[in-house]
Amino acid sequence: MSRPFLILQLRPEDAASDSEFGCFLARGGLAPDRVHRIRLDRTPDLSGLSLDGYAGVIVGGGPGCVSDAPETKDPLEAAMESAVLSLMPDILARDIPFLGCCYGIGVLAHHLGAEVSKRRYGEPIGPVACERTEAGMADPLTGPLPDRFDALVGHKEAVQELPPGAVHLVRSGPCPFQMIRVGDNVYATQFHPEADGDEFVTRIEIYKSYGYFPPDEAETLKATARAARITEPQRILAGFVARHR
Repeated sequence: MSRPFLILQLRPEDAASDSEFGCFLARGGLAPDRVHRIRLDRTPDLSGLSLDGYAGVIVGGGPGCVSDAPETKDPLEAAMESAVLSLMPDILARDIPFLGCCYGIGVLAHHLGAEVSKRRYGEPIGPVACERTEAGMADPLTGPLPDRFDALVGHKEAVQELPPGAVHLVRSGPCPFQMIRVGDNVYATQFHPEADGDEFVTRIEIYKSYGYFPPDEAETLKATARAARITEPQRILAGFVARHR
């Protein structure tokens, strides 16, 4: 029997967490009995967790920011972030299959010593045009994609420089580091490979008071999300699962 995938979630809102989890299953082609889901808001301590029994690790997004000052960070968000960071040494040392989505690229880059901040490269919620780099054209996950494709984004902080040892796979005009790889199997995206327009409508409603945008713009953003044609990023998630299944 194939090993399950470990899905780690950092969204403490039930509706957002459940919706994101459903997207991971649907876009990854995963059956519920082939995953181990951990909501880090409920289980923030991973000190006893071994990664030996998993085919790979998928980390979802969340409303927190890696770059927030420790003294201002919500204690629960700090605990969830610390839990994911605690796994990174083992993941990188053994090149364990890993796909970090949005929050995950901040965690990976921070662990590698790169600057993650709100200084520049933040993107408003909605679709953005992405482009593969030369390395992205040769990568197993991004190689099958077209040279240019739209993806859904929405983030206050961003990776400011290519982390040491990382390979640059995808960029956008507003944010250069949309997808990176370390080793052969450790990936992270700034965009959301699991999400489509309907999923972003759900998130816009849940997070409309979280400072991503003025709340009175929510309905306009929902309309933009519904109109977006997002197909290619989902192939990354599906390809990651298929490669390590």
